[in-house]
Amino acid sequence: MLSHTEIWGAIDRLALKLSISPSRLARDAGLDATSFNKSKRITSAGKPRWPSTESISKVLHTVNMDFEDFACMAKNKGASGPAIPVIGLAQAGDEGFFDDAGFPCGGSWEDVRVPGEMDDNVYALEISGDSMDPVLRAGDKVLVAPNASVRRGDRVVVKTLEGEVMAKELRKLTETIVELASLNPEYEDRKLSRQDVQWIGRIIWVSQ
Repeated sequence: MLSHTEIWGAIDRLALKLSISPSRLARDAGLDATSFNKSKRITSAGKPRWPSTESISKVLHTVNMDFEDFACMAKNKGASGPAIPVIGLAQAGDEGFFDDAGFPCGGSWEDVRVPGEMDDNVYALEISGDSMDPVLRAGDKVLVAPNASVRRGDRVVVKTLEGEVMAKELRKLTETIVELASLNPEYEDRKLSRQDVQWIGRIIWVSQ
């Protein structure tokens, strides 16, 4: 049996792992942006208010997670989902780990287990250094979907033709320009020519 506190805690942890707010999580699932607000969790009479089964179902569908893994998150247990390939961010610029389209290849990857059903091409990068503090810290693992569409405001991993790999927030993407906002304000934003970018992958999950 999951308690009121555990279920709301799982929603908060899910949003945190996705590096978004509970409000953004609600919007992405097609719900009202205030659905998961703290004020919605207790009635005016001081009684617990539970999220609806429909709202949880929509969220789980949106993030490709089954209820078993959501329950594990509510109980703060480990994930029981599929294993996916993972390498360190510093290795990602080396030859042999990706094809020209940004899909993982080769046999030198390790594995990490994550919740939910994942596309066969999803992979993980382990963050190193402080260039992405405080959003992403050394040791965090980001799950990247190389075949997912990207849009302004998404957290992305970008690899240049020179072999540089970086995790940033996508500020602008046109046929000629890629503008990236640094997650750490101490590091400069980047503006790249589209022809200098080998591939862009959207970050869909953060394991902390």
